[in-house]
Amino acid sequence: MHLDLPQLIKSLGYFGVWAIVFAESGLLIGFFLPGDSLLFTAGFLASVPNSQLNIWVLIFGAFVCAVLGDNVGYATGYRFGRRLFQKEDSWLFHKKHLVKTQNFYEKHGKKTLVLARFTPIIRTFAPIVAGIGAMHYRTFMSYNLIGGFLWTFGITILGFFLGKSLPPEQVDKYLLPIIGLIIVISLGPSIIHIIQENRAKKE
Repeated sequence: MHLDLPQLIKSLGYFGVWAIVFAESGLLIGFFLPGDSLLFTAGFLASVPNSQLNIWVLIFGAFVCAVLGDNVGYATGYRFGRRLFQKEDSWLFHKKHLVKTQNFYEKHGKKTLVLARFTPIIRTFAPIVAGIGAMHYRTFMSYNLIGGFLWTFGITILGFFLGKSLPPEQVDKYLLPIIGLIIVISLGPSIIHIIQENRAKKE
């Protein structure tokens, strides 16, 4: 199934983008959503003349939803804690994602909440693991705000300025290849991690 992000964003507008950002930031069902490419594409589309999207409204809403989504994830982990590790796998939930994020958390500490913003899957589970570990809420919120701002502002504004640098008649020509590149780059760390794990098992 081909996901046409430009058409999806044009159809759903601000609230569609914000809802996806919220879901990917803290709901267990959100780990498969295209957060990086979505924000980049939305920023890109906001740069087009007569766009229905205002870049600053877009970024502000995405930032608020990213922070709120992480808070929901934290509350989920804090409230249900270890029960999540005993939950059976389903098409919406895989324990391996939780374990993978926990290992990432142990390696990078509190800054995981910032780094995870730029790593698919881990982005969804990091606030949940912070809740499970009962991280002090004020500390969690501080890193949550920093990570949420860097992610939503950085990627969206990157798409916006790249769109501004292209002639209007060439936007459609370059948008899809750029989205593909963003997806590859965002998935890169996860792919490298999987390869390293497989090599370690063989040794």
